[in-house]
Amino acid sequence: MITAEEAAELHPAPEVTESKIARIRLLAADTNPKIRESAASNHNTPVDVFEALANDPDDGVRACVARNEHAPCDVLRMLAHDPSDTVRGFLAINFYVPEDAMSTLSADDSATVQRLVRWKRELASA
Repeated sequence: MITAEEAAELHPAPEVTESKIARIRLLAADTNPKIRESAASNHNTPVDVFEALANDPDDGVRACVARNEHAPCDVLRMLAHDPSDTVRGFLAINFYVPEDAMSTLSADDSATVQRLVRWKRELASA
């Protein structure tokens, strides 16, 4: 069996091109929220697109931003105040969320979000 690093070496990801970024921008502007979710989940999404998607009217789109490990810290901080428990819950389990945002989430009104924050901290300290 080969390691993940060996697999990545054998099958490198394609180069990120201007046309790929243009396609992500098109996806982010689509009327269908499921299509916008694909842009919100992409690791190559530009910062300005992440910012726009973090303000999307659809909870599912914002949840995809919240769980994306490549989303900018300032965008993740903003989502700590999202009106949706689901979005804040996904944010709570993202290991790349800044500590100040995690502090905000640890005092969240939602017991579920608070439990997810505790679960992640216990997992990280194990």
